[in-house]
Amino acid sequence: MAPNTTLTDEDRQRYQWQIWVPDFGEQGQQRLKNATVLVSRCGGLGGVVAYELAAAGVGRLILAHAGNLRADDLNRQILMSHDDLGNPRVTQAKRRLLEFNPGLCVEAVAENINEQNAERLVGQADVVMDCAPLFEERYLLNREVVRQNKAMVECAMYDLEAHCTTILPGSTPCLRCIYPQAPANWKRHFPVFGAVSGTVGCIGAMEAVKLIAGFGELLAGQLLVCDLREMSFRRIRLRRDPECVQCADLFAPGAPNDRHSEMGRTT
Repeated sequence: MAPNTTLTDEDRQRYQWQIWVPDFGEQGQQRLKNATVLVSRCGGLGGVVAYELAAAGVGRLILAHAGNLRADDLNRQILMSHDDLGNPRVTQAKRRLLEFNPGLCVEAVAENINEQNAERLVGQADVVMDCAPLFEERYLLNREVVRQNKAMVECAMYDLEAHCTTILPGSTPCLRCIYPQAPANWKRHFPVFGAVSGTVGCIGAMEAVKLIAGFGELLAGQLLVCDLREMSFRRIRLRRDPECVQCADLFAPGAPNDRHSEMGRTT
């Protein structure tokens, strides 16, 4: 977790405009400063999430992302630079975030979420941001947030469509409720504009801010679907699976089957 520190005069000056937000105030800013957020992948989606959380004043960010920057990353990965092609993405992300906000604590983990690190990394966080493109990683994060009772914001995009929901173990459906199995034909590479990943990244970051600061209405048990081709936005009620392999034990026996009936492709 982030150190338990109080706001400084410099903090009040930097975050003054958001401190003015009703129901947020200095108390909300204090909570952000003392929070740790794990961001799984810091590419087109996670990079925007990390950037906005840095801007908001989250005290500690853990960035988990393996691999080096490629030319085809640059249409959407705003924490990266053309001059750093071929270099580790997570190192670039950390450097850019600290240039933007030197008051942050940023831990760069040059690994994707895997069986060996999932429990440890989730255990260090107050909130988890799932921005990973592969279901193997997303299921590991889901497993650990359910085990450890941590909140997770699930962000995804494909083509011009963006999805976001907030998972609160024991209160909302988990990712396995929504997707008992990964989509059969899912591929690692897919069509997307940077503005689409940026849109859902900003929405996800705002969900994390509200979670930490304790204000506003969350997308808990709801999936926000944004179709930017048509500029349409809708919320779909998600329903838990009482036989879910991951979270069924968190709910009382005999609870009604609330499993959702509508869901689009995501990631």
